[in-house]
Amino acid sequence: MPPFPFAAVLFDCDGVLVDSEPITNRVLAEMLGELGWHLTTEESMNTFTGKAVKDETALIESKTGVRITEEWLKAFRARRNEALERDLAAIPHAPAAIREIHARLRGRIACASGADRHKVELQLAKVDLLDCFEGRIFSGHEMPRSKPHPDVYLAAAEALGVDPKRCAVVEDTVTGAMAGVAAGATVFGYSTGESGHSGPEALRSAGALQVFSDMRELPALLASHGLLPA
Repeated sequence: MPPFPFAAVLFDCDGVLVDSEPITNRVLAEMLGELGWHLTTEESMNTFTGKAVKDETALIESKTGVRITEEWLKAFRARRNEALERDLAAIPHAPAAIREIHARLRGRIACASGADRHKVELQLAKVDLLDCFEGRIFSGHEMPRSKPHPDVYLAAAEALGVDPKRCAVVEDTVTGAMAGVAAGATVFGYSTGESGHSGPEALRSAGALQVFSDMRELPALLASHGLLPA
């Protein structure tokens, strides 16, 4: 078997490993409606996917006239987590792809998400992937800046002891792709054409080298990539 061309692979979580965006945005739309800003789940996804709700408080306040407090954010996270515990499923074929890549790289993979740590760990446990990422989970909430800034990907690469330029990043949104590119990594975009994922052209414009629509394709895409010599 030829050498794997990447030293590590860094994965976003929401929309890449787990199909969480419809659930999270259903709860968010309900709670925004209670404040007077009425959105459908799809409209909420179009507005907030790829972004941390805590970073969008100015927008919410401008639409509702209500000050968004830490208490409101805690209530949102609690209702969101309850719904995720009940309804969350993995992205189709993601668990098998992750385990194959994990084996090829002898564990040099990480999850680098813009979401809070509790949500990421809850979701990975729910879809039986926590063992692949335990000890290698990085949250944008714990960084100086969240995506589209590169901080969370730089932290993941540093913790793995790998040059970011020798990392692949797997993302499904423009915001995340921009973060991966800014870190110096090679970005692979996952896009199914459904709400919650950025479209193929948008991902390419943000710097994704390749875009794919089926997680079964990912191990071969990564393995066949011709990386420049380190």
